[in-house]
Amino acid sequence: MYMTPAERQSPPPPRRALAMRSPFVRLRELLGDKPPGRPAISLAVGEPQHGVPSFVGPVLGASIDEFGKYPMNKGLDEFCEAAAAWLGRRFALPRPVDPATEVLILNGSREGLFLAGIAAEHWANGRSGRPAILMPNPFYGAYEAGAVAAHAEPVFLPATARTGFLPDLDSLSDDVLSRAVAFYLASPANPQGSVASPDYFARLAALARKHGFIVFSDECYSEIYTKAPPASMLEHSGRDFENVIVFQSLSKRSNLPGLRVGFVAGDRKFLARFLELRNVSSPQVPLPAQRVAIAAYNDETHVEESRALYIQKFDVADQILGNRYGYRRPAGGFLLWLDVSAYGGDEAVTLRLWTEAGLRVIPGSYLAREQDDGFNPGAGYIRIAIVQDRDTTAEALHRLVATLG
Repeated sequence: MYMTPAERQSPPPPRRALAMRSPFVRLRELLGDKPPGRPAISLAVGEPQHGVPSFVGPVLGASIDEFGKYPMNKGLDEFCEAAAAWLGRRFALPRPVDPATEVLILNGSREGLFLAGIAAEHWANGRSGRPAILMPNPFYGAYEAGAVAAHAEPVFLPATARTGFLPDLDSLSDDVLSRAVAFYLASPANPQGSVASPDYFARLAALARKHGFIVFSDECYSEIYTKAPPASMLEHSGRDFENVIVFQSLSKRSNLPGLRVGFVAGDRKFLARFLELRNVSSPQVPLPAQRVAIAAYNDETHVEESRALYIQKFDVADQILGNRYGYRRPAGGFLLWLDVSAYGGDEAVTLRLWTEAGLRVIPGSYLAREQDDGFNPGAGYIRIAIVQDRDTTAEALHRLVATLG
């Protein structure tokens, strides 16, 4: 894009001007046309590179004629039943999820997370002042996009090492809680890999019921872990899952990011309103894709095999990184959150790793927003997605250490 001399010399845009800009677009702008210093390895995008499950092709082939039909937006009964049954097997729920009223299919969790913010603004009643949507900082971009589309104020809650990389519930003021219509939470967290405890989930659910907002618990990384299986907020939100919605996706669990299938489950009253919105705003999930998803939720072997590959890569990270850059094996997910503040900061390190080592990573500040006091909780960190195979991951981490020391 052509820029005049005056534009090139102008100060950087204000922090709010960076809102709603993709971190990956900003990364491309940062790296520009600079060539990689070595053969390129991308660690920037959280796109699983493990093999597609073997049943996908046969299931698609058997249902190919169903591409000629319009699906119902809610999803096939068989899909909702498979998702509800999987939840019951995977988590210690207070009661079975009702597939008829407490599950909806999604075009991946991303579109659901976005549209849910709009639905929440209409669902919550009696707000005092401008509606607010709370979210961790750093955060997944769909959260902020949903808040802005709902004309609500995005309230960024710093998730730092001091708070266990989760929002501090004790810091929430009565003013914010009285205006809240929704609270986005990711557990395991993107990018830090932190996992909420049962007590944390229960406290947040109690706050939601007391103040009348809905919790959107993003649990798409729940099946990638190396020790204890992460819990679901549905286990700790009361028998009727009041004021709590959880989001799941096959992108990470089943290495199917291109299938674009996930689901949402929980509070039936909210889901009824959510379905009304989705019926007029969201594309349906193709029936053959739903058939694949049914097979995926009825099979754990491919999930266990994929999890074993991630464990091998985390073992490699333990050996190569040691205690450098504040590294710790995350409780969940496949992301490394490395502190490079002592090496020049996240943007400078990102640029250096590309031009010297051929490594493409994401600056942590691009995944967060400045707080009102100017503090960016992602500044000084880089995010690395260990989605490549074991040998490529080892090569990338060796290059990182050789470059930064």
